[in-house]
Amino acid sequence: MKLAPLRILLSLAATFIATQAHAIELKISSKALEQTLARQLFTGEGGRYYIRGKAGSACYVYAEAPKVSFVNDRVVVHVKTHSKLGTGLRGACIGIGLNTDADVSIIPDAQGEIIGFRDARIERLSDSKELNFLLVPFLSHQLPQQMKVNAADLMRQLLSNSAQTTGYDLKLDNLKIHSMQVDGDALAVDLDGTLSVH
Repeated sequence: MKLAPLRILLSLAATFIATQAHAIELKISSKALEQTLARQLFTGEGGRYYIRGKAGSACYVYAEAPKVSFVNDRVVVHVKTHSKLGTGLRGACIGIGLNTDADVSIIPDAQGEIIGFRDARIERLSDSKELNFLLVPFLSHQLPQQMKVNAADLMRQLLSNSAQTTGYDLKLDNLKIHSMQVDGDALAVDLDGTLSVH
């Protein structure tokens, strides 16, 4: 799993973790969360996530172009959706085509070592009941689940080559996220950790 923006942020955080546990604050940008979604969920052709069908299907529903923003205490994810709803017949979809935007907002939720999210709230849907029947589970369950990141695992990956790059073998002994909240144009994560140097 390659999550470059979060890796950079976590590597900076690693420099502040001493041999005893100390609280530090990590700030995660909306772009970092967008890249997490792109690499973990929107992996189909052209950066798409197929909710129904697949690339080349006559009838399909897919989301693309996730954009993350922060509004009050919530993280808002905006996606563009494209669909052809109906019945496939001889390689064509007999039905209607819809292109619309959809928004879901979620609250940051610290879960041990996990940067997670909860309380998904649909903010905007299409005017089609058929399309919304497919979009609601995707927006309220799949999308927030795929934004989760194990911060300790990423930190350990960053430190795995520390002996070659710094001459010191650095090991993350533990990491615990205490809280997360939206702070202006970033997600602020307060955490403790211990690092061993050999």
